[in-house]
Amino acid sequence: MRLTVFWQRMADHFGAGYADTFARDHVMAELGGRTVNEALDAGWEAKDVWRVVCASMGVPHEKH
Repeated sequence: MRLTVFWQRMADHFGAGYADTFARDHVMAELGGRTVNEALDAGWEAKDVWRVVCASMGVPHEKH
């Protein structure tokens, strides 16, 4: 998954303004105690981060 697709999905689910805040501030145990931004910066694949976000935040299956 390209980062542009990842960020579009984040914006579609959370809203454009909150997606950035969520990615910057919400620490997720499933990402090794990292935020979305930290996981991406640490080399996690965008598709894997998106799967974690979907599973932990209840993103509807049709948006996966």
